[in-house]
Amino acid sequence: MSGHSKWATTKHKKAVIDAKRGKLFAKLIKNIEVAARMGGVDIEGNPTLYDAIQKAKKQSVPNKNIDSAVKRGGGLEAGGADYETIMYEGYGPNGVAVLIECLTDNRNRAASDVRVAMTRNGGSMADPGSVSYLFNRKGVVIVPKGELSEDDVLTAVLDAGAEEVNDLGENFEVLSEATDLVEVRTALQEAGIDYDSAEANFVPTMQVELDEEGAKKIFKLIDALEDSDDVQNVFANFDVSDEIMEKVDA
Repeated sequence: MSGHSKWATTKHKKAVIDAKRGKLFAKLIKNIEVAARMGGVDIEGNPTLYDAIQKAKKQSVPNKNIDSAVKRGGGLEAGGADYETIMYEGYGPNGVAVLIECLTDNRNRAASDVRVAMTRNGGSMADPGSVSYLFNRKGVVIVPKGELSEDDVLTAVLDAGAEEVNDLGENFEVLSEATDLVEVRTALQEAGIDYDSAEANFVPTMQVELDEEGAKKIFKLIDALEDSDDVQNVFANFDVSDEIMEKVDA
């Protein structure tokens, strides 16, 4: 996981302070709205909503925006859209498998955006099921290191169903079955350990090792996909070593 996760987390930090901040906010707000619509507005009884709100707060989304999104999702305030989740599958440069998760109120627009981003950046669309088998749905919790050791995190989450803890440099990544995500997140809270995000993601079962050129191409493709307002998440099965990450960053 290291290269991909490390890239994703550093990219997330950069996204908050650059021009994409507004786009990121919009996606986090959409997440909250959908979670409230699917599971109700009671945060205690709706762990998906709880996690969506926590993630938004960590990225400094204003509370009034969060409250409005919850109300719209729960039908307590006008203006909520009818979003649906659509998964697209494809291949990026170097044969990297790509899963694109869209949250949209316009299926045709989403399909068009994804297709254009893929074809313009060396990717190609694939039939449903031809790529998704290379990923497993997992619970993923990102924990900032601070003063924590890997053992501190492992001790807190082991009995809650965590499968592994990975060192991503500035953060730890805790993986579990998606069904154990709430228990793992709760165990961290009870141990007094702060976390940045807790969500069910698609984690690759095998990875394509990329050189500097390949890394630049796949990053460009993912940036183009994430530029669409309809694209919520992009998952890909590549790995990039620390040395190559440094070259790409430079």
